[in-house]
Amino acid sequence: MSNRRPPPAPPSTVDATGRSAPPPARPPDPPVAGRDGGVTAVTRALQVLAAFALGESHLSLAELSRRCALHKTTVLRLARTLAQSGYLVQREDGDWRLGPAAGWLGARYQAGFDVQNVLEPALRALTQASGESAAFYVREGDVRTCLVRVEGPQALRHHARMGEGLPLDKGSPGRVILAFSGAPGADYEQIRQRGYHWSIGEREQGVATVSAPVFGLHWRLLGSVCISGPASRLPPDKLESLAQTVVSAATQLSYALAGSAATPAPLATRASHWHP
Repeated sequence: MSNRRPPPAPPSTVDATGRSAPPPARPPDPPVAGRDGGVTAVTRALQVLAAFALGESHLSLAELSRRCALHKTTVLRLARTLAQSGYLVQREDGDWRLGPAAGWLGARYQAGFDVQNVLEPALRALTQASGESAAFYVREGDVRTCLVRVEGPQALRHHARMGEGLPLDKGSPGRVILAFSGAPGADYEQIRQRGYHWSIGEREQGVATVSAPVFGLHWRLLGSVCISGPASRLPPDKLESLAQTVVSAATQLSYALAGSAATPAPLATRASHWHP
């Protein structure tokens, strides 16, 4: 015969009438954390939002499930939760599209960069001086993002999508950011010595660009400004002749973002950060 005793019953309480009341309810479990300390549900919800590529107006539940590598029921639960806050909207045919809250989030992100007051006028002036499209790129982790772009007057021009993540090591805007962030190597040292970099077909065939670094307060690297166009119109000698125009625009933009008209300090090689 076993001497083991059954586990004690949970304590009960007695209400005002003397009757036994059930034990207090167990508090809810804390959110499940991922391996890196993040909340798994939040990470999965962000996966759903990130599944939409540029130019895609809507996606089916099955496609969202495939892109996120999650079960349909999980994706549906996440999508409905996001829809409650306006980040997703379900169409009449059952597909999902990004909602107005996602648009406002992007607008608030861009509004933090002084776009209207500083960047757009500077790029517009550069476009007028060069006759080509001008853009401003910032570093976001391991990619570069086109934050602001002003199209050139030419009918044939290079088109870039704002907000699209592009490689840092391909194309002059990213290479300039890497160079002035202290990337090692003879090529990057040469970019630092010149103060600019041009490339033809490095990231996209038939596209030529020339870029220069932009600094902010205390001359901290913020990003790079560039002009771009078809390689047929921008051969190497043309890019070289436009390089100083771009450098001049980058210097003026640095003055504006740094809030100072003082002579720039020697070009630093610090990590690139936005938010001047």
